[in-house]
Amino acid sequence: MKQNNFYHRILLFFLFVFPCLVFGQNTITGSVNSESGDSLPFVNVIEKGTSNGTTTDIDGNFSIDVSSVPVTLVFSSLGMETVEQTVSGSPVNVTMAESAQALSEVVVTGLATSTKRSNAANAVSSISAGELTGITTQSGLDGALYGKFNGAEIRANSGAPGGGISMRLRGVTSIFGDQQPLFIVDGVYVDNSSIGFGNNIVSEAAGGGNPSTNQDDASNRIADIDPEDIENVEILKGASAAAIYGSRAAGGVVIITTKRGRKGDAKVSFSQTLGLRSPTQLLGLRDWDQSEIEAFGGPANFNLNNLRDYEAELFDHTRVSYTTRFTTSGGANKTDYFFGATHKNEPGLVDNTGYVKSSIRLNIGQRFNDWLDLYVTSNYINSKADRGFFNNGNANRTIGYALAFTYPWENLSPTDGVYPQGGAGSNVLETVAITKNREEINRFIGSATSNLKIIDGADNRLKLVLQGGFDQYTLRTTSIFPKELSYFRDPTSLGGVAISGTTVNTNFNLSAFLVHNLDLDNGLSFTTQFGNFLQNFDRNTVITVATGLNGSQTNLGQSSNVGTQQIIVPQKDTGFFGQTEINWDDKIIATGGVRGDKSTNNGDSSKTYYYPKGNLAINIHNFDVFGESSVISSLKPRVAYGESGRFSVFNDRFTLMNAQFIDGTSGLSVGNLRGNEDVGPERQTELEYGLDLGLLDGRILLEASVYNKTVDDLLLRADVPSSSGFTEAVKNAGELENRGIELNLNAAIIDREDLQWTANLKWWKNESEVTRLDVPSFTEGGFAASLGTFLIQEGMSATQIVGTYNPADFTAAEIAERDPEGDGFFVYGNAEPDFQMSWFNQLSYKGFDFTFLWHWKEGGDAINLTTLLYDLAGTTWDYDDFGIDPSGQLANGPYRASQAFVNPDPVIEDAGYIRLREVGLYYTFPDKWFDFVDKVKFGVSGRNLINIFDYNSYDPENSNFGNNVLANNVEVTPYPASKFVNFHLNVNF
Repeated sequence: MKQNNFYHRILLFFLFVFPCLVFGQNTITGSVNSESGDSLPFVNVIEKGTSNGTTTDIDGNFSIDVSSVPVTLVFSSLGMETVEQTVSGSPVNVTMAESAQALSEVVVTGLATSTKRSNAANAVSSISAGELTGITTQSGLDGALYGKFNGAEIRANSGAPGGGISMRLRGVTSIFGDQQPLFIVDGVYVDNSSIGFGNNIVSEAAGGGNPSTNQDDASNRIADIDPEDIENVEILKGASAAAIYGSRAAGGVVIITTKRGRKGDAKVSFSQTLGLRSPTQLLGLRDWDQSEIEAFGGPANFNLNNLRDYEAELFDHTRVSYTTRFTTSGGANKTDYFFGATHKNEPGLVDNTGYVKSSIRLNIGQRFNDWLDLYVTSNYINSKADRGFFNNGNANRTIGYALAFTYPWENLSPTDGVYPQGGAGSNVLETVAITKNREEINRFIGSATSNLKIIDGADNRLKLVLQGGFDQYTLRTTSIFPKELSYFRDPTSLGGVAISGTTVNTNFNLSAFLVHNLDLDNGLSFTTQFGNFLQNFDRNTVITVATGLNGSQTNLGQSSNVGTQQIIVPQKDTGFFGQTEINWDDKIIATGGVRGDKSTNNGDSSKTYYYPKGNLAINIHNFDVFGESSVISSLKPRVAYGESGRFSVFNDRFTLMNAQFIDGTSGLSVGNLRGNEDVGPERQTELEYGLDLGLLDGRILLEASVYNKTVDDLLLRADVPSSSGFTEAVKNAGELENRGIELNLNAAIIDREDLQWTANLKWWKNESEVTRLDVPSFTEGGFAASLGTFLIQEGMSATQIVGTYNPADFTAAEIAERDPEGDGFFVYGNAEPDFQMSWFNQLSYKGFDFTFLWHWKEGGDAINLTTLLYDLAGTTWDYDDFGIDPSGQLANGPYRASQAFVNPDPVIEDAGYIRLREVGLYYTFPDKWFDFVDKVKFGVSGRNLINIFDYNSYDPENSNFGNNVLANNVEVTPYPASKFVNFHLNVNF
């Protein structure tokens, strides 16, 4: 049988590479297990002082030939404590404990390889399952990431259930491109698009100062992933680590690995969470008096006790949610499995809004023999999110916008089922009651990975890694604005609107890699990989808008007018990746590699763009320079360099045609944007320096990193002579730079039998600068310079917020100082935070576990247009307070309103905060209490229970422009944010 396997491997290797020999010997045999009794595969077994060694098989068994006995064997494995054991014969039984030190974690260094954190030259953030969901239940993966890794700025799109965030890693990496990171789940390149409803026809949001149609409060698709399924998350924040992903990695990479079964008895787990959702902050009513009511056209002699707080009627609710979770997992000799099912029902603060999701996962691993295995993951998600009708609007129809102009003496309640229109032009109670904005998702994500061992010697190993991934979803969006709405009763109006959107997105990726390991007698080891890949992405969105609905009908066919828009986004990428890691006895570790990418998004789709990487780490402590009694247990300086990119948009290389009626006949006209056949990707280079220090036998670990990241060939829209028939074209025409610092401190403060206390402190900051601009300075991201916007300007921060000013209010000297370019703009703020910091603590005493996470964001300005709208309506909660007008003459509301559309300074606010992101208290009952279960755990937890900020609106993190990362600090009447209290029951059988 052994000989047959040998020939099978020889035959398969002939098909893929070149012939080889397989050899091995056996003398001492044994097994390696974990403390829980599970077998440990792929453990390194080395004869101490030599390079003679082997690894355990999938069942944890090993055999090794040694020169003489007794002999000391060294057992080591990533994530486990190293064991040295002297043996004289067989069998040998070894038990290994999981490592408590972060330096023993595994981090990704290649597309098919990983290494110990202690040998890594990059700052890679890792988040375990316990950190993601162990403190409290999360609505989605997006919300579970807040404050848990440094180098990131994360903002919620709104407070609506169903998720939606913008994430920026190590600063601004593009002006017009998508800056969100690449998400990879079990090797699958998953889509994270944010696709709007098409509601602009009703909201007219794009009819103001910003033509963006991305103002529909749509969620991101990464919210579909169930965080309870995740084993760990690794974040590659910059090009020095993310170069292995080439042209898709300019925004960083988030690598997600889901749970799998382990050998042993089947384990069954059931958990039930009951949650309470309530608003984080309400703004309240203005302190009205009778004269003020009459000044705004209200009734005389109105009873002030009858003022209605419509904000409270809409938002001041406590909603009950629940999450039910069932898992089972286990493993036999050659098979392991994990099955998980989650059902979540999370009502929103606002009536007729909420989020319902069901997720089913099945992961199966199969080892066919000692040289071939297969691991398959599959995940089906079905979700429904009712988002409400919020954010910007220019027709007073979105709920928040109309609420600003709704006066508390109005009676908006229906009479005989008919709602009055209200002074705002729309009735917020009516909008909540009868409109619908719903997202429905059916999604399947699956992957398969196979490892084929071709050479399996003690010092020489070669395997072929084959991987495929598939991600397909159908997103259906439905928006219904019935004809009975008060603002559609006028015969000249749209007469009711029904919008139906369907998006079918299909991604698949295939890769094949050869991984070779060579260990030499002099302590040198080489890990080399080389392979190629194919990635295909196809998104097809069709949005159909029907107006003039017939009576109470909402069917698209029951309408007077129907229009359809289709957006097709195809992309196909191919390329290769090669890398070699050289390790000298875990003392000096060097890595070099290169990735090459081709893409249909490039102007020249046949051109290959290359992204090299190289890094070096030196474990000084492994040179025995400190001695066994030294306070310093580890010291590692490191340096890393890498390049990555961002593809241009598919349309940039083409001149688009617009549909147009010509003499009553459907035709085409040439668009204003000229295609660029030479357009290429934005290119990013990063140089990172770091120092990792361990003290007191690893009980204190400090990681410090500084980086300089340059983004060249920025994709910008440049003006072209109108005589050419066009007005603008996309060009690679700029460069910006990010510089930052990241600090991470881990400490095992108390480590006793009954009491443990561990803490983690993270601190990070980033600064950006536009270092070259081949086009004139331009504004981007806001509604107008008079309301605050970004100015992309050479020599200045990419996130500076500028605006107009009234020259009459300033002296010539002041204007010369604040507007040296004479462009009519003052700099009023910067969206980049001064710094961010998080503080994580975990305390365990006997059966109790207490964990909490604080998050501090210092500085970083936002454009608060919600307050401005209330000021213009005269309804602001602090309208009659004083303190903002520099002269002290005007109250807050009148002063802000007086500056509207001239001086944006009053609406540009500090968006810093201190939050208690998560807190949880759990008790695990003693085993003797229950005979029929393994463990029972009960607890209470909270999210965002304490929120300290001066920002004068619902929440300083909300954004009007969805996942537009550059303009993620502009707020216009969002869905209010929430805080949560959860009660948990977990039972393991």
